[in-house]
Amino acid sequence: PGWSLPVVGQDYLEILSAWYCSFGRCCKTGDCRIVNNITGLEADLNGQLHGQHLAKEVVVRAVQGFLQSPQPQKALVLSFHGWSGTGKNFVARMLASHLYRHGLKSKCVRVFISLFHFPYHKYVDSYKAQLKKQISETVQLCKQSLFIFDEAEKLHFSLLDAIKPFMARYDNKGQVDYRRSIFLFLSNLGGNTINEVALDFWRAGRAREEISMEFLEQRLRLELLEPAENSYAHSHLLEENLIDFFVPFLPLEYHHVKLCARDAFLARGLPYTEAALDEVARMMVFVPKEEKLFSAQGCKSVSQRINYFLP
Repeated sequence: PGWSLPVVGQDYLEILSAWYCSFGRCCKTGDCRIVNNITGLEADLNGQLHGQHLAKEVVVRAVQGFLQSPQPQKALVLSFHGWSGTGKNFVARMLASHLYRHGLKSKCVRVFISLFHFPYHKYVDSYKAQLKKQISETVQLCKQSLFIFDEAEKLHFSLLDAIKPFMARYDNKGQVDYRRSIFLFLSNLGGNTINEVALDFWRAGRAREEISMEFLEQRLRLELLEPAENSYAHSHLLEENLIDFFVPFLPLEYHHVKLCARDAFLARGLPYTEAALDEVARMMVFVPKEEKLFSAQGCKSVSQRINYFLP
């Protein structure tokens, strides 16, 4: 008799989800698309993300605390900063794969690449309407959504301002609740500040693991506020404190590149030697010119370079 009643919208989705989950293919959330495997996320970050003690700690704690909150006041907003190849995209992919059954292919995950999805400033009004529509549709479809913005500093600032309401504190006035959404912004911006701090610690004979979040985050925020050609400085995200954590990705050193090379060999089921790992690492360019301490490309292109060792 219950099926004779009018069932629409979210109620309909709830019933379908409950029915599908009755076959035992769902997790505790009741949404078949969501797995939220924080234990697996932490284990993989510890095993596969090299040289990033701050990113590991902040991401796990922030995401775990957010997911465990029975009623968060707002969406979780994380902004990843650092040089190319230091692990920003890697962590974003890892988050998607551990929070959702189908990872980046999940209908609950949307990835936006600035210069690919929003290349022309003259169409920014059209982009704003499309972006807001896509976010709204995803949130209505999923109890928990993940939005990844790559090359965030290249977004037109009005696009960031257009999606502010999705990241702000929930006012209960709208019909759609965005508080269970996670927003990730990935940017090379701030990389020079992060690298200067890491270099100063090295020159002072201090371990990079001594660099604290409190020490680095404030310097990173100040760089992002500098008047420059970046979306952060011109939007209201910083002014209104909508970004919960600025996550710094430190520059990678020689031994980190070797670990990335080891992972690349293992991922392809190939044997390796210490000599081979050293040879891959030596192929990379290291800076500054005097110390040659940090890989200019991070671990990017390491997986391609092991092709030299194939028969």
